[in-house]
Amino acid sequence: MLILFNKPYGVLSQFTDKGTETKRPTLSKHIDVPGVYPAGRLDRDSEGLLLLTDDGRLQARIADPKFKLPKTYLVQIEGEADEASLDRLRRGVELKDGMTRPARVERIPDPALWPRDPPIRVRKTVPDCWLELTIREGRNRQVRRMTAAVGYPTLRLVRWSVGDWAVAGLQPGEWRKAEGGISWR
Repeated sequence: MLILFNKPYGVLSQFTDKGTETKRPTLSKHIDVPGVYPAGRLDRDSEGLLLLTDDGRLQARIADPKFKLPKTYLVQIEGEADEASLDRLRRGVELKDGMTRPARVERIPDPALWPRDPPIRVRKTVPDCWLELTIREGRNRQVRRMTAAVGYPTLRLVRWSVGDWAVAGLQPGEWRKAEGGISWR
């Protein structure tokens, strides 16, 4: 079984919270399906597609960077990204843990997304723009670190798709079982 879940902002990508005295929202608030586990992670302050499965081999195949499954994000950044910065992302950028693989990235019009709760901070004197960015690895907070490395802090991060699976049609907190078979590119 494979579940597509639109993880809301502020929800941990796990079923229990053992990290703090103050309990934070977890997957258990949204998904009551026994035996499924996240295939990969999505930071608490990121939103969008999180895949869950009861199949350990499938979970490893989705999460393991050696399979280079593409992950596409809609990224709202502070500032107006220029072509030189986008080209740096396309070639790969140097992070503290090494060079990233080249990303596919384009500026896009403001996407028609659900409102975020709480809303992002807005500074009237600083413009922002949206990028569609696809990576084929999954380091800790990688997209945020990549945009910061080229001078554009991330304001909002929504994972739109992983491989052939997308969050389209799901509101935050909603989930559905994946239809059909599983194909690998």
